[in-house]
Amino acid sequence: MTVRRRVTAVAAVGLLAVTGCTAGDPGQVAAGHSHAGGGIVSMAVGDGTTVSEVGYTLSDLQVREKPRGIGEVRFRIDDYDGDPVTDYVEEQTKELHLYVVNDALTVFRHLHPTRAEDGTWSAPFDVPDAGSYRVVAEFVAKDEGGNGDHVVLGRPLALPPGDPGDTVAEDRVVGVTVSQAPDAGPDGLLRLVVRDAQRQPVKLGTYLGTYGHVTGFNTETGAMVHLHPLDAPDVTEDGSELTFHADIAQAGDYRLFVQVRVDGFLHTVPVELTVGRAA
Repeated sequence: MTVRRRVTAVAAVGLLAVTGCTAGDPGQVAAGHSHAGGGIVSMAVGDGTTVSEVGYTLSDLQVREKPRGIGEVRFRIDDYDGDPVTDYVEEQTKELHLYVVNDALTVFRHLHPTRAEDGTWSAPFDVPDAGSYRVVAEFVAKDEGGNGDHVVLGRPLALPPGDPGDTVAEDRVVGVTVSQAPDAGPDGLLRLVVRDAQRQPVKLGTYLGTYGHVTGFNTETGAMVHLHPLDAPDVTEDGSELTFHADIAQAGDYRLFVQVRVDGFLHTVPVELTVGRAA
């Protein structure tokens, strides 16, 4: 398709690993990394604040009500010609990651929609309050050469009250603190320490093929960041520490939603982070 050739040309300026790909040394930032059966995945384009990027568009976003208050979100990813994209590369075990977040950053949902043959994506979801939300889709579309175009798109959405649902409050079982905050720029490092309620180290399981999943939003602009650990946690008496390559363009305040699996249960823990200005 025309858009895939265009996107590949744009992405070829710098063919880099998807942010947060595993590296052998947690002190080293991941460089080139092969994906898609030997193809290369471009650096991410977009931060979830725009509906279109490099020819891809988040289209036909709809919310349908279902019994017992559970709704369904439906949408498509269209290419430059307006045709639905149906060929994707799996990233973190999924073809597409969908995030629903309100403007106040107190409600966060991480969903994995199902794709129909016609390219329409759908997923059940619930939210607790009416108000202004944003839907963010992150995906890697496969181009004609077998390479991947990593794109992040977003669209605002006004939602009626939902039931059931909850806000993301402090977790009573798992706590997460920042032990090292990054500066803005491509070479930042973020370190997070995970502990239990007694401030003891925890044994982390995997979620989506990694030991942690971080989705963050700039509190002023809404720009999204998506981070994965570079390696397995470093467990000491102070806690279980995860190190992330943090390629964050904008300095400022962020609200992170840290997802970790402990004792078989997935925990979503909000964490405040200030990203410093580049030196």
